Amino acid sequence: MGNQTTRSGIASQRKLESASSTANAAPCDVTRSETDHSSYTEFLPIESLTKILVHLAHEEEHVNGITKSVFQKYLFPTHPELSEKLFSYLHHNAQATTTYISTTAFKQQAEKFLSVMNDQAILENYIKMYSNIKDGGNVTPETLKALLMCCYQLAMENNSTSMCLRSEQIINAVVVSCFHGKNSLSTNYVSNWIGQHCPRMVHGLQRYVVHVLTTAYRSGKALLSKEQPQPPIEIPTPVLEKSNLEFPQTNLLPISFVWLLSCTLPQCYLQTNDSPKDVTHALIARRTGSICPRHWTLLYNSGEHGTGANRFLHHVLGYRGPTLLIIRAASVERDEECATYCVCSTVEWRESHLYWGDEDSMGIQLTPSYKIIEKGPKILYLNTNIRGYPHGLRLGSDPRSPFISIDESFHSVSIAGAPYRIASLEVWGCGDTKLREKQLEIKKWQVKEVEKQRVVKLSASDWLDHPDRYLLELAGRASYNESNN
Repeated sequence: MGNQTTRSGIASQRKLESASSTANAAPCDVTRSETDHSSYTEFLPIESLTKILVHLAHEEEHVNGITKSVFQKYLFPTHPELSEKLFSYLHHNAQATTTYISTTAFKQQAEKFLSVMNDQAILENYIKMYSNIKDGGNVTPETLKALLMCCYQLAMENNSTSMCLRSEQIINAVVVSCFHGKNSLSTNYVSNWIGQHCPRMVHGLQRYVVHVLTTAYRSGKALLSKEQPQPPIEIPTPVLEKSNLEFPQTNLLPISFVWLLSCTLPQCYLQTNDSPKDVTHALIARRTGSICPRHWTLLYNSGEHGTGANRFLHHVLGYRGPTLLIIRAASVERDEECATYCVCSTVEWRESHLYWGDEDSMGIQLTPSYKIIEKGPKILYLNTNIRGYPHGLRLGSDPRSPFISIDESFHSVSIAGAPYRIASLEVWGCGDTKLREKQLEIKKWQVKEVEKQRVVKLSASDWLDHPDRYLLELAGRASYNESNN
């Protein structure tokens, strides 16, 4: 078309071509396309989907529109609760007076739903979708828990380790922290709280819904109702649901905790150059997003590597990438687990008498309530040998009153001034495999240097004047024979 001056007819043709090219794009790119709000009938995927749904509703229920049962059966057969919430949300926004949605209203609301680009606005839409719309739009603990469980189940449906016994605990921790004992909250407050403490909570859910609405028409009149269920595919994660048989008292980071941390942490903890090699894993990652990091590696586990500052420093120092320190605290009076915290560092751990860390360093409480404690530069402290300064590990911007303080023996921890016994410590490296390999190479070099220092070769003349010879003689050790001397 060049740079010619376009008339209205040519401009309309350009819009149709743009919509057609958008339909052939990837599902994750559809959300980034721009739709023309003045005319909702030019978006080809929604146009084709609407025609199929109207035809099915007319055949099965003799209705000139789109019903809830058809919407659920042919678009979300495996997620009935999500289907009901989404249909009710579109039905409410369309201000429909009937139980079904008319053809024009469905196209308008579906395209309007897909045109939202802002992350916070997308989050608000899902909070409203799961809220009690008929009761004023307030959010209850039950409705928020249903949304969180839907996000978690969708993220784990293609993972063979989806049965996590701790998922209920971590989801309840988010609900408890958000509501503070209240029975209901406004949608604005809940969306702002989720956006602050776990901003990527609904990213996987949004990608899945966009994928269904924009690609279901490609399957023909059957849509997704006859879609064959895929066998469970294990997406490699650093999580081990089973305890180590040699150390049965230790439990590594559950996959539900990894999922929630992935919704909270900055991208520097999640991004990696290692992409899925096979096509199946690539498609899953494209549809639902990088739910669980595949590159996290366990650097230190107190149950396996031993407790103490020396053990911690030996396994952690030298790793030049982001790390997560998981602290499980147990009450002094009882042996049961009390609380779990996560100390996040984007830079290499170092021993210093000064506080360090950048703007992405943070502290997170995982259980019994989930929230970001503090985030920002210079909130981390580690010192085990510099005299005249406090020893141990600390988290907090106030040196006089740090929120988390581990003693120099790494056996007890103080959290908000309350003492606890440390049940276990874990450190996970969040960098790529090259960083881990470099750390191991440095450790091998250090071991070789120590072995060299142990073997000291002395000549005969040096040994005659060596202080150790005189000490041995003073202790009663007989002198060496004259031939050797």
